[in-house]
Amino acid sequence: MPSLSLDRRPQLVTMERVVFPYHMQNNDRVLLHVGARSLSRADRNAEDRAQLLVGEASQKWVLRNVNWLKSFIRIFLGIVWLIDGYLKFSPGLVDSFPDLVRSVGDGQPTWLQPWFNFWSSVTTGNAALFVYTTGVLEVALGVALVLGFMRKIAYLGGIIFSLFIWAIPEGFGGPYGPGSTDIGTGIIYSFVFLSLVIINTISGPSKYSLDFLLERKYPFWKRLAEFG
Repeated sequence: MPSLSLDRRPQLVTMERVVFPYHMQNNDRVLLHVGARSLSRADRNAEDRAQLLVGEASQKWVLRNVNWLKSFIRIFLGIVWLIDGYLKFSPGLVDSFPDLVRSVGDGQPTWLQPWFNFWSSVTTGNAALFVYTTGVLEVALGVALVLGFMRKIAYLGGIIFSLFIWAIPEGFGGPYGPGSTDIGTGIIYSFVFLSLVIINTISGPSKYSLDFLLERKYPFWKRLAEFG
C-alpha cells in the first residue's frame, strides 16, 4: 500500500494576541497566556502610575506657587473693580440710573415687583447719592484688593456688595426666558470672592499683601485680614 505522508510541521494557533505551537501541552499554553495577560496588566499599571505622577507634579506646582497665584487673582479682581468704580462717575449715568433700575423690573415675576418698585422709587430722587456711593465703594474695594489691605473685610464685603448689585441694577440677572443669555455678573463676582475666602483659609497669610507687613508689626491685625 502506498504510504501516507503526513506533514508533522508544527501549526500555529493564535489566541488573544499570543501565538502558541499546536503541539504544545495545554498547561504550557495556559502558562504563556497568563504570563501575557500579566505583562499587559503590568503595562497598564505602569501607565496609571505615570499618570498619577503627572497629577501629583501638577498639584505640587500649584502648592508651590499658591502664594503668587492667589495674589494674582486678588490683584486682577481689584483692577476690575477699579474700572467699574471709575465708570460710575461717567457723565449722564446719574440721569439714566432711575430708568435703569425701573427697566430691570420689566418682565420680572409678579412676586418680585414690590422689590423693584421700592428701589425704583428710592433711586428716583436720590440717583446721585446711589451712583456716587456705589462708585466710591467700588474704588475702595478695588484699592483694598490690589494692595491686599484688610482682605477679610474686603472679601466678605465684596460678596455682599456683589449680591447687592446683582439683586438691584442687574435684576437678579433676569428676566429669564428664551432670550436670556446669562445670569448676571454680580453673582459671578460673589463666587470669586468666596473662592478667595476658601483659598486663603486653606493656604494661610498672603505674603504679597499689605496685610502681611502689618501683621508682622501688629499681631492683632490678623483679625481684620485672615480667616481661620
